Amino acid sequence: MHAWEAIQKSVDYIENHLTEDIPIDKLAETASLSPFYFQRLFSRLVKKPVCEYIKLRKLAQAADDLKTKNTRIIDTAVNYGFSSHANFTRAFKEVYGITPDEYRTSDVHLNQFVKPELILNYVMVDENVPLVTDGIVLEVTRRQLATPRTFIGIEKEIPIKELIGGTETSISYAAKLWNEFHEIKPKIPHLIEHGNEFGALYIGNAKEGYCTYMAGAEVEYRTAAEGYSTFELPAAEYIVCGFEAESFEELTNSAVYKAQTFMERWMKKHKLAATDFAGEMYYPTDGCAYLEHWMRPVTTD
Repeated sequence: MHAWEAIQKSVDYIENHLTEDIPIDKLAETASLSPFYFQRLFSRLVKKPVCEYIKLRKLAQAADDLKTKNTRIIDTAVNYGFSSHANFTRAFKEVYGITPDEYRTSDVHLNQFVKPELILNYVMVDENVPLVTDGIVLEVTRRQLATPRTFIGIEKEIPIKELIGGTETSISYAAKLWNEFHEIKPKIPHLIEHGNEFGALYIGNAKEGYCTYMAGAEVEYRTAAEGYSTFELPAAEYIVCGFEAESFEELTNSAVYKAQTFMERWMKKHKLAATDFAGEMYYPTDGCAYLEHWMRPVTTD
């Protein structure tokens, strides 16, 4: 068994026992490692100390319960091992910058520390070959866009670290922007029926540590609308990473992070780098949720 497989077993164990006390000795036993070596290897591969990771995953699941279950905050706190309402509130606010009560009564989305799928750091597939892992399916293709496409929406500067995703915890400003966009979308002229929604990420004139992010929808080519931002996706060759998940929530949280993790390695393996632009192409679906990351590749040789 590879070292990463041993740690993945412990990660899976944690996820299945979030409402229980999780001793490090038990995790080390699950991974067939000594407690000392287990903790060192876990921190190296997961990028967090064991106890901190457990706390972050407990808080992530507790946050989900706050929105999906009609239970008292104190009951949620106790269920995930917090000794009191005050202790839970303090930990929640330290991680997300918002209290559990504020979160439950608001429409904000949170960026979570995602349960890692460590195989994505080691496996490699060719173009046009699907990779199936932990509830998501992803596939990398090259796509030649013959004619430009136009998208109209609203844009804001957003911290780059938020859009990297998966390892940062905070209120999601990108999700907030999408909520605002969906409120004004019906007012946008010349929308293409059943057209794609599109998230455009580029540096532009954003201040250091930030990027410009536009949430928009496809309109007739070269349409402009006063009071809105316009983005034209130029005719060019793109590397496209398409991935699907069981739900839209899963797609825009852990699946995005896992796809990004895989694509970083895939691009390096193929001696490619991305420009300062990336796009998120959203597709309307009746079943599994589906999203594509679009990147303009440049060779690194």
